[in-house]
Amino acid sequence: MAGSFTFKRFGIEQERSAMKVGTDGVLLGAWARLEPSHGRIIDVGCGTGLIALMAAQRTEEWGARVVGVEIEEGASQDATENASRSPWAARVAIVNSPIQSYEPTEGGFDHLLSNPPYFVDSLTSPNGARTTARHTTSLSFDDLATTAARLLAPEGIMSLVLPTDAVADMTLAAARKGLFLARRTDVATKSGARPIRSLVEYGRHPQPTLRTELTIHLPGGDFSPEYRALTKDFYLKF
Repeated sequence: MAGSFTFKRFGIEQERSAMKVGTDGVLLGAWARLEPSHGRIIDVGCGTGLIALMAAQRTEEWGARVVGVEIEEGASQDATENASRSPWAARVAIVNSPIQSYEPTEGGFDHLLSNPPYFVDSLTSPNGARTTARHTTSLSFDDLATTAARLLAPEGIMSLVLPTDAVADMTLAAARKGLFLARRTDVATKSGARPIRSLVEYGRHPQPTLRTELTIHLPGGDFSPEYRALTKDFYLKF
């Protein structure tokens, strides 16, 4: 199918979505700490539903319920179809709504996941849907922190993938809402390169931050053992 992407246990149709499947989303979906106590999970700005479906796959043992919220209509249509075709259709719901006005019907979430828009000062795209997906015009870091503080259960956590140079701004926004950086993995595309992405986890309790690093490619160009181990349950090539 044109515009589709196939993983080991589900497929992603993405013809209507402005933002396609990418490494950032796969990294977050595989890295986020999901535990049996996480019975309700929300993917904010879910796009095609990739991260929501990865969460559904990873929580299959205990049957967590996953909600994906997406402001852009085309992307939400793709996500709805992708969820309905997946093995976890009964556990994944997609909502077409700005997250700022979304009101859950069953109480707080145990884990909030997001691959949020992060371009602040760069030129916007003439494609309105792509601007919504990539730029903080629709979801600022303050909005995201406010959303997490509002939607998370008392022991809930938030996990994000961000440009490394945006972590400080997000961490400040989160701290203003009583959410503190607990875990961080800086990701470099190849050995010796400067990290350009960071995977970050925030919780309601201040604690020392656990910091690690991940390299995607070895010097020869092959994928690193660490990246293979992290994503092997999803990529067909591993």
